[in-house]
Amino acid sequence: MKRWKLAMTAALATSALVACSDKEETTNEATNETETDGAYPLTVTDASGTEITIEKEPERIISMIPSNTEILFELGLGDEVIAVTDIDDYPAEAAEKEKIGAMEFDFEKIISLSPDVVFSHESAMGVSEAGIEQLRAAGIDVFVVEDAKNFEHTYETIYDIAEITNTTEQADEIVTEMKAQVADIQEKLADVEPKRVFIENSDAPEIYTAGSNTFTDEMLKMIKAENVAATQEGWYLISSEEIITQNPDVILVSYSYVPDILTTLPLRPGFETIAAVKNNAVFQIDEDTTSRQAPRLAEGLLEMATAIHPEVFSE
Repeated sequence: MKRWKLAMTAALATSALVACSDKEETTNEATNETETDGAYPLTVTDASGTEITIEKEPERIISMIPSNTEILFELGLGDEVIAVTDIDDYPAEAAEKEKIGAMEFDFEKIISLSPDVVFSHESAMGVSEAGIEQLRAAGIDVFVVEDAKNFEHTYETIYDIAEITNTTEQADEIVTEMKAQVADIQEKLADVEPKRVFIENSDAPEIYTAGSNTFTDEMLKMIKAENVAATQEGWYLISSEEIITQNPDVILVSYSYVPDILTTLPLRPGFETIAAVKNNAVFQIDEDTTSRQAPRLAEGLLEMATAIHPEVFSE
């Protein structure tokens, strides 16, 4: 498979879980400390526990993960974003920005671009912590965005970025629209019986899936779906035999590096006995909208819900 896709998935999968109770006690410190838009200098505390003082409204911004980039552009900050990762592909304008690397970042280049603020991500701290310290030592403000575990935490991260960039009004519009989309989806599923679902994140022979305590598992719970892989925690390697034993009603493929996967997956030995295969309920979903902690996540939830419950959303 594409190495960077697997690497990015692994980074997201192995990120430390943030306890919900701790988050409730320290909810959105950026919001709490900056009640008035444009009140600079402002002091915020990021996901790494580092306190940062932003002296002025940022005019030169660098993003170190696609989800941050999508949030920044949706907040109307496309012109202020001067550099992104090698794998940023949305919106189209992001692909035209200066590149700083992906899993291995060019921190010297970041310094040379003289950004006002760099938005990193908690999920990538394992590979970027030393580089972030290098940036801070050079006098560059780095805000580590929380690795959100559900929609509510995603809304918080949008507000975190908005507070620093003086775009809270735009964040209000984004979050309100996302919440409306989610509510509409869940309202339509109110009387639906749950279905047993398996989500596949890489092709055989090394099939990875999302277990319990993952964003994917949370999304399935939101749309009347039982994650058959929730017997284990986090992202893990699952055997074909276990998938067959679990006998899901629906199989969702969340990768695109195998062009004919919807043809080859049902032909795996023993898969002909799985209910999802027998009922032609094997679907491919967009790997970005269903995983990036960004405004398009609500679209991804709808895509998943439509695949799992076509009888509701095809009407």
